[in-house]
Amino acid sequence: MRSGSSGSPTGDEAVACDDVPVKTPRCDRCSGPAVFHDKKTGRHLCREHFIADIEKRVADTIRSKNLIIPGDHVVIALSGGKDSTALLMILARLLPSWDSVRLSAVTIDEGIAGYREDTIRSADRLVMQYGLDHASISFTELFGGTLDAFLKGREPEACSVCGILRRKALNVAADRAGATKLATGHNLDDEAQSVFMNVLRGDLPRLVRDSGSDSKGRFIPRIKPLMFISEKEIAVYLMLHGAWADLPECPYAVHALRGEVRGMLASLESKYPGTMLHLMESKTRIEAQCAGRLEEEPVRHCRECGDSCSGEICQLCTLKKTLSQ
Repeated sequence: MRSGSSGSPTGDEAVACDDVPVKTPRCDRCSGPAVFHDKKTGRHLCREHFIADIEKRVADTIRSKNLIIPGDHVVIALSGGKDSTALLMILARLLPSWDSVRLSAVTIDEGIAGYREDTIRSADRLVMQYGLDHASISFTELFGGTLDAFLKGREPEACSVCGILRRKALNVAADRAGATKLATGHNLDDEAQSVFMNVLRGDLPRLVRDSGSDSKGRFIPRIKPLMFISEKEIAVYLMLHGAWADLPECPYAVHALRGEVRGMLASLESKYPGTMLHLMESKTRIEAQCAGRLEEEPVRHCRECGDSCSGEICQLCTLKKTLSQ
């Protein structure tokens, strides 16, 4: 493209140099036109092979970690955002071929004005498309008020407050639905960020904690089938299915440490492809080294509500007291 020309293409569009067009990369598996380039491996994949690769990797994660077994009722925590949307689409395509596994969804309405309304509509459309049972529950129903109301004057605490309330709401919703597993849309970026934050905090017990392990009946195990699929791959998967929706971001996200860590890791991943996967691999090695060496926290029951917790009063009851002040 000669300098000074107008209307020059940008981004990933094909460009010409001295009027010679740049050839579209070809798929490494079938020589069709590639739609995705994996910087870490160098692979180019066409639409069909990219979709098949994503779904195979999710299936491999489920099988290798024994996340879903015959007879399970898997309830998806469906926010309506991109990650949980992709999770529902992939599991709906994979699970019909598996033995006696049931799939449904639950949605939590935290009460975030200008944000949650759009994602709930997106969730409703998706479950109707796939014909799945869908239940919803609100913070107002469970806790007597919206997240917006609880956070007035304490916005910097948004993610901590929401995390505690949302965790309880998901447990209640999944229990009402009769779930044996609660599936969340956490992707590779989310998991790598969590690993990095726990390292920054020096929180080894939380670093090696496995929410999907046997709970001995104390809570419904949570599983993360997308834990090795990147945010970028999820976006491409949705776009190739015509399911990408331009939804608003949570207005409270600006207050989170995770936002700073996200930007840092995204920059490192761009410069050094594979950084986030290497963090996950390091976590796995640390877990193996710590197996049987860390003392498990004794499981008690909250003296206020009776829920399982590590102290005398659970996080939710402690939070309720501060919210009422």
